[in-house]
Amino acid sequence: MLRISSFLFSLGILFCTSLNAFSQSNPTDQAIAKHRKGKLMVKAKPGSKVSIKQLSHEFWFGAAIANGLGSGNMNPDDLSQYKTYFLKNFNSAVTENALKWANMEREKGKVNHLTVEGILNWTDENDIPLRGHNLFWGIEKFVQPWIMELSDEELEATIKNRAISIARRYKGRFVEYDLNNEMIHGNYYEDRLGPDITAKMAKWVLEGDPDAQLYLNDYDILTGNRLADYLAQIRDLMAHNVPIAGIGVQGHLHGSTFDRKELKRSLDSLAQFGLPIRITEFNMPGQRSKFHKDTQLVMSPEEEKQNAIELVDYYSICFAHPAVEGILMWGFWEGANWIPASSLYTRDWQPKPTAKAYQKLIFDTWWTERTGTADAEGQFSADAFYGKYQITIDGQTRIISHKKKNGATTIDCSTP
Repeated sequence: MLRISSFLFSLGILFCTSLNAFSQSNPTDQAIAKHRKGKLMVKAKPGSKVSIKQLSHEFWFGAAIANGLGSGNMNPDDLSQYKTYFLKNFNSAVTENALKWANMEREKGKVNHLTVEGILNWTDENDIPLRGHNLFWGIEKFVQPWIMELSDEELEATIKNRAISIARRYKGRFVEYDLNNEMIHGNYYEDRLGPDITAKMAKWVLEGDPDAQLYLNDYDILTGNRLADYLAQIRDLMAHNVPIAGIGVQGHLHGSTFDRKELKRSLDSLAQFGLPIRITEFNMPGQRSKFHKDTQLVMSPEEEKQNAIELVDYYSICFAHPAVEGILMWGFWEGANWIPASSLYTRDWQPKPTAKAYQKLIFDTWWTERTGTADAEGQFSADAFYGKYQITIDGQTRIISHKKKNGATTIDCSTP
């Protein structure tokens, strides 16, 4: 019996050792270490006490901001919680509905800037980069009736006016814009005005703000279903010199799970253009799940647990890919999320298993904090995730940026 127990104990050690080795050799973890971390070197006097503390990621871990934050129409208690939990979880944002033309100008000539500006004021105050979703959206059911009543000449003039006026008014405040949303699924403006209207839209936006960054944005790409169509569209736009700054791909066309291999294959295919990629609209579970078909459904404890695993795997694959520069959830609270089951927080602000898994991933597994002593040559270094850091040397603190484009960062504090 003793021999059997010893054998089983040894087998257990061997299994754990093998499992640990497997984890360390996981291709996704290796890619994350390669593409998301760089050497952070601190030079100080030999023997100095050094602390490296990460404050935020360079990679965008963001979420959509509901209109209620900007308009003030959200319940005050919920609004306070919404802002608190947003800042706790996210470092970037996107307007969910506020910038959409149909939301801003439901009636001709009556333009609502208040909600957009309310959101921008809050993100400015909290140093949160904000992307503008979207300037135009040609899916016919989302085009205002009054626009359809315009003549072709009036329509083009109206598009031009919106492009220039929005870009000029918000110059330098939006980090990027979705130019013309979901064009492979429908493009009313092109149907009416011809295939060169997208290039004209871009030209007019840049007339209003020469530094505006214009993204494409579409869905069912990361499932592989419309990937070929999207690749063809991007090639065509680039061939016609449309100034595309980045590629947006929505992350909610799966069900309660997703195809890991297809996600990576799709990202690899999109990376051929050398443009930054953002996962612009993420939900787990997604649009093809039962939880979207019936938004009143509540997950079982087992489903909640599995959902957390799905989220971690999705984020890990995207974070590991060198072309991806961010992921933005399309809602994080059940009180303002089109797929309530995909939220991090319940309606009464209780964290769900996905919230805990998300926070552990972003602020623990993918987080750098090191303390130690500068060696005999006055050096202290760490492989650190790219982002903003607080560096403390013998009680003296400074804030620095550790950027992916530089690869390595050296902070020389060896002399006064």
